[in-house]
Amino acid sequence: MKKLTLPGRYGDGNGLWLQVRDAHHRSWLLRYKFEGRARQMGLGPVELVTLAEAREAGLEARKLVFKGIDPIDHRKAAKVAKLEVQAVFTFQQVAERYIAAHEAGWRNEKHRYQWGATLKNLCYPVLGDKPVDQIDTGLVMRILDGLWQEKPETATRVRGRIESILDYAKARGWRAGENPARWKGHLENLLPKRSKVAKVKHHAALPWLEMGSFMEKVRSAEAVSAWALEFTILTAARTGETIGARWSEIDVNAGSWTIPAERMKAGQEHRVPLSGRAIELLEQVTPFRTSDASFVFPGARVATGLSQMALIMTLRRLGHGHITVHGFRSTFRDWAAESTNYPREVAEAALAHTLRDRVEAAYRRSDLFDKRRQLLSEWEAFCARPARMTGDVVPMRAAS
Repeated sequence: MKKLTLPGRYGDGNGLWLQVRDAHHRSWLLRYKFEGRARQMGLGPVELVTLAEAREAGLEARKLVFKGIDPIDHRKAAKVAKLEVQAVFTFQQVAERYIAAHEAGWRNEKHRYQWGATLKNLCYPVLGDKPVDQIDTGLVMRILDGLWQEKPETATRVRGRIESILDYAKARGWRAGENPARWKGHLENLLPKRSKVAKVKHHAALPWLEMGSFMEKVRSAEAVSAWALEFTILTAARTGETIGARWSEIDVNAGSWTIPAERMKAGQEHRVPLSGRAIELLEQVTPFRTSDASFVFPGARVATGLSQMALIMTLRRLGHGHITVHGFRSTFRDWAAESTNYPREVAEAALAHTLRDRVEAAYRRSDLFDKRRQLLSEWEAFCARPARMTGDVVPMRAAS
């Protein structure tokens, strides 16, 4: 191109212009329209960008416009992303970004609280201000070494959370190399297996033969929390599934409760057959219903659901503070195994347990809904029996 030095703009076509201020200030300019608005973007000085390069850059920009993307905004976003990759983030900064990116998928407030608490109390004092690309095995072990012996369950969770945060940092380009918090092939060589440190503590459960007397107490308590507790027991559900239940999930006519995948531990939708008594309990709380989106078992303010503590406090008031709500799933499982002839897979399906055998899971097409309905109906009948009919020990004087 002939060297142009007179001030002005000289068009090359397709929106590409040579902008001349004087003999020493000449640059390429692209003019285009985006969403009806005229825009212009600089493509660089002629000393650094040739005509061919300017034409190529103009073509790429026009392609973006064709796709509905503003080239100027696209270039700004690319610069921000580049700066982000080059920036040095601390472990705490990355952890906060990880939580912000993932907390929407966490099922309950307790999980969010535990994440924040373990990081603040156990991780940040050691890793918080360290550049995330400098976290190594030695720093991770400073957190886990003593904790692994004293509180193995907490230590296991902390290790997993550190691993997730460092994997996130690597995926964002903020660190490289192997993850120093990984267990397989790494920390397993430095720490004993958790099973060797402490025995797994199971949720305290009520013996199934004592269900009769216990349910008599529950049914004598006229309160939403007691109804929610009984509903949880009769459906073999988890606490979070019950207190998070909304009316849109309930089909009284079909006698079913469909829990969406996002509220299930296994991440799969689960249909629960409702027994007669379970439906009666729903009728008890129907007056509190304001819409399909409202909670089935409302809290004190109706607009909110019950808290997990509400069910725990109900157990304490009934004189059973030594057991857990979750433990009733074990009670149900023991009853099904020892007192019925239902196949193991029916009871496991009622508990929404996933099959460990992948081959068996691949061939399982049915959710055994009808069989589970029969099983839960018998469970309800068993729970409704008087204490002495369920095998409870009754003092001789009371029996006479």
